[in-house]
Amino acid sequence: MSGPVRLAPGARPPFESQPMSELIPGLSAIAPFYRGILSDIWGVVHNGISAFPPAVEALRTYRAEGGRVVLITNAPRPNAPIHEQLSRFGVARDAYDEIVTSGDVTRVWLAEGPHRSIAYIGSERDRVLIAGLDIEEVAAPERADALVVTGLFNDEVEGPEDYRARLSEFARLGVPLICANPDIVVERGPKLVWCAGALARLYVELGGSVDLLGKPHSPIYARARARLDVLAGRPLQTSEVLAIGDGLPTDGRGAIAEGLDLLFITAGIHAADFGEPDAPDIAKVRARLTAEGLAARAVLARLKW
Repeated sequence: MSGPVRLAPGARPPFESQPMSELIPGLSAIAPFYRGILSDIWGVVHNGISAFPPAVEALRTYRAEGGRVVLITNAPRPNAPIHEQLSRFGVARDAYDEIVTSGDVTRVWLAEGPHRSIAYIGSERDRVLIAGLDIEEVAAPERADALVVTGLFNDEVEGPEDYRARLSEFARLGVPLICANPDIVVERGPKLVWCAGALARLYVELGGSVDLLGKPHSPIYARARARLDVLAGRPLQTSEVLAIGDGLPTDGRGAIAEGLDLLFITAGIHAADFGEPDAPDIAKVRARLTAEGLAARAVLARLKW
């Protein structure tokens, strides 16, 4: 398995722009051009509380017409709990073929990597990421080979600044931070909550180094593309794969870096930036993409067929 992308303090990888985006009526307008889809989950298929029925139906229809769908998410847990979560939210199992999570990739990296003792920051729910690994969990920064971060202990009430003092201890000792979820924020119903990526960003500001394995970085895409190839029965060309996502720092940059066409969903975490959520101002969308050195093959407010 390829290793994580390591960001030194202040590092910002370059991304090339692609042709100008267009607002389309639904996935059906471009679906015939692709044999496989890599779709984000949170903000595209559900909002952290319940499924988006038109999005579920769009993916079901695409699969019914012969396409393959791998859901690709920065959830910092192995994929089994994500299947269960999707079922609770009302996402039909026939809407997708498989799930690849940043937790899957991080767990393999930890199992095969050099770190034998780790400190952990995250919720108890996410501790499944390290369960059963032949790695000692420690509390003292001076005993840790690495600091694994899946998120905040309680993202309902905490923010990154609550962790500044704790992270400073690890950064001072040169302990690398392994970020199991590069997202900065994510939707949970009507609000945004902080994710592990926000702590990783603070860690870089404090002078620490960060290893990133989820979107927008290559290890998670390599794993997801490999699953798509198996499902399709042959290696798919990059031009045959469509990425769908609502997060520019993760889904947008990941698609650009991998050379994939992107269907950008605007009513996710960036909804407030483009005017009316269900009727995005395409000029504002294009300006934002251009300003960030990104582009999309097409644009939808919300995923639908």
